[in-house]
Amino acid sequence: MSSSIDNKYVIFKLNKEYYGIPIDMVISIERMQKSTRIPNAPKYVKGVINLRGEVVSLIDLRQKLGMELTEVNNNSRIIVVSHDDIFAGLIVDSSSEVMEIHNDSIDNAPNTNENDNLSYIHGIGKTDDRLIILLELSKILEH
Repeated sequence: MSSSIDNKYVIFKLNKEYYGIPIDMVISIERMQKSTRIPNAPKYVKGVINLRGEVVSLIDLRQKLGMELTEVNNNSRIIVVSHDDIFAGLIVDSSSEVMEIHNDSIDNAPNTNENDNLSYIHGIGKTDDRLIILLELSKILEH
């Protein structure tokens, strides 16, 4: 694949912090829509939606990452992602932009055994004005 997209990330917000997912894993960004609950699904799975004929599971990323829950509002978005033939919609507070972050501007995730949620972090991207938490999508989509 072209190297021009290797360092590009879709940036979104959760709990006033910036997060990023590699753009080559993002299918689309959608407005919130009504979902259908799935019985006995994990709490972070908010249901499924019919997106242009495809059934997509919705994951509340706040809940998956152990954050305080908030109500969905007009800024909330669904980022539809794909990894290893798994399609899912990640519910986020807002989605803002696509940003290029070079590998030399990405530090390793903090290393501690005390927080299981750190396994969801691929690294920390540094830009001129902010830090961006880069997520490990394969871990987010496990189970």
